[in-house]
Amino acid sequence: MSEREEHALLKERVDQVLSAFVTAEAQALTAIDPSLAPVAEQLHSATGYGKRLRAAFCYWGWRGTGQPDNDALVRAAGAIELVHAAAVVHDDLIDHSRTRHGRPTAHIALRETLTTRPKAGARTLAMLVGDLLLSMAGQLFTTSGLPGAFLSRARPLWAVLARELVAGECLEVIRTGCAPDPDASVKVIRYKTAKYTVEHPLQIGGLLAGAPPALLRAYSDYGLPLGEAFQLRDDLLGLFGDREQTGKDPADDLASNRPTALMAYALARATKTEHAELHQLLGRTDLTERQVERVRRIAHRTGAVTRVEDMITVRLRQAHEALAAADLTSEAHRALTALATHATTRTR
Repeated sequence: MSEREEHALLKERVDQVLSAFVTAEAQALTAIDPSLAPVAEQLHSATGYGKRLRAAFCYWGWRGTGQPDNDALVRAAGAIELVHAAAVVHDDLIDHSRTRHGRPTAHIALRETLTTRPKAGARTLAMLVGDLLLSMAGQLFTTSGLPGAFLSRARPLWAVLARELVAGECLEVIRTGCAPDPDASVKVIRYKTAKYTVEHPLQIGGLLAGAPPALLRAYSDYGLPLGEAFQLRDDLLGLFGDREQTGKDPADDLASNRPTALMAYALARATKTEHAELHQLLGRTDLTERQVERVRRIAHRTGAVTRVEDMITVRLRQAHEALAAADLTSEAHRALTALATHATTRTR
């Protein structure tokens, strides 16, 4: 079986875990009051899509120690996907994004359920959906079926994951609109995305399995640069990706004026005229396709795109070097090698 087929099977297992768990939670919510049905529906919408990379990294963090396949571990790994779903709902809310996977985001879809102050009310409901998903993540993790002694080894890092994710989101909000600073932009993506996407899931899987400190360090040496490369690719796809494949409007990141490394380099190397153009366009919610294309041209001309591609290449090489030196099973080595390539060369 190829690594791609193996990941597809693992993804299917995680999808099944999440579907059953979210269905039960949604039913419990609507049992309180039928009017909560639209909110319950957003639990399904937020968790029904995804590449399940975070769950895969957790799974292979476990398998890398020599532990066998385990359904309870798949449930615990699936819990990290609920953390991601919560982060996405909150992120869309913060960025005022209107679409995700080609469908209305939670704070847009929920407007239809309200008659009084629908925009403000829908944003409040979306925030609460994200909060509930975070709570559900902890519940699925602790009821996964793994022994309590296994869970206790990973529980401290679970708390770190949540804290650093929130720190990254806060840093992004604080940095928005500030002077371009590529180093600050990388710090944002390190805490907002890289750690909870690759490094922490790997280490949680390893801790659950009782991995030795040397392997946990190797997971970090592999996971942190790979997680940063993953988000750098995401930033490029956010501006240059095919909307039909990404399911997201290319204008969203520009409208939210997110402090991406891509825009930091573009602003830092832009001519005076280009700099003025970017300042006029970034943060606007009514950007036309022509204006988005203008930002793309500036990003190319300033060398920002090339610079970010180089950053991805360097980080991917660091991840592969760390993996080559790691003392883990050959099966996990092959899977993590394939996941690294997939995470950094994807088109959606």
